[in-house]
Amino acid sequence: MKKILKNKFSDLFSKIDESYELFLPIEVDGKVNFDMWKQGDTVNVEKLKTNISPKSFIFPQSETYLKFKRDGKKLELDNVGGKKEEYVLFGVRHCDARSFKLLDNVFLSDPVDALYEERREKGTIVSMACFNPAQTCFCSSFGIEPQTTSKEVDVNTWDIGDSILWDPQTQRGENLTKQLKDILEDVTEQDESELNALQEATNDKLKELPLANLDPKKIKGELNDLFESEIWGELSQRCLGCGSCTYVCPTCHCYDISDFKGDTSGERFRCWDSCMFSDFTLMAHGNIRKTQKERFRQRFMHKLVYYPNNNEGAYACVGCGRCVEKCPVHLDIVKVIKKLGGE
Repeated sequence: MKKILKNKFSDLFSKIDESYELFLPIEVDGKVNFDMWKQGDTVNVEKLKTNISPKSFIFPQSETYLKFKRDGKKLELDNVGGKKEEYVLFGVRHCDARSFKLLDNVFLSDPVDALYEERREKGTIVSMACFNPAQTCFCSSFGIEPQTTSKEVDVNTWDIGDSILWDPQTQRGENLTKQLKDILEDVTEQDESELNALQEATNDKLKELPLANLDPKKIKGELNDLFESEIWGELSQRCLGCGSCTYVCPTCHCYDISDFKGDTSGERFRCWDSCMFSDFTLMAHGNIRKTQKERFRQRFMHKLVYYPNNNEGAYACVGCGRCVEKCPVHLDIVKVIKKLGGE
């Protein structure tokens, strides 16, 4: 394990930027989101979580992957998209890091999504542990320990005050660490002692959170019984179908494919979509989910039942709490888990 003093952050970022595209939590007008770093940016690694999850770096909100051009009867196709440059995503919280693994289960399963795979292979993920979880956090309900070591990243880091502790986990992490050997220092026994104290204190904080006892494993029953449950009609009455929950969610992965066509050229692109929208999965004969109840049910049955049934019990939620914070009518996955669990 190594460390770097915070007053050397500018040197750290500049050194990484020499070999990689560097993306950091950048604060603009009071909002913190991941963006490409440049000298003079306001970096805020102390913000608990970014406004929008960093999944867009491996699954972009909009991505062109085919361009076409017509010349008479001749058609020219050009495959584009993907990620060509090596990059470092620095400051990812453990909940967001887990979401990458959940997305891997979708896009790297056969047939593999080549554009997604390329983005994953080009990236080095550096985490930032959490010591001050918010009242809306419930990552521990899904087995995530935000203050310890994440297995889903290339480098783990911990903010202990004046310095950041640095611990590479993979070969990519080791490669990055070697490039920073002139900046990183050895940790001391006092550093390790401070880290242990912070981790223990965080463990106590997690137990005191309002959602500490939320347990998705309490959801039991046959698939048909859960599907036909009366709670869907009850809860969905308040849902606006705005899609805010899906767009801030780090694990949602629905998308649409569209063509933009000019006179002689055009492009095919995909962009995020939401199962909460009335035109999602719209086909020639109409929509297979005609009511908000059906769309609401699809979202949460997928996260809490369908996905774990197909992925060795892993739920499609990481407890980041963004949907709890963003839903304009305070209708979120927490309420669904409690209702399906019998509360």
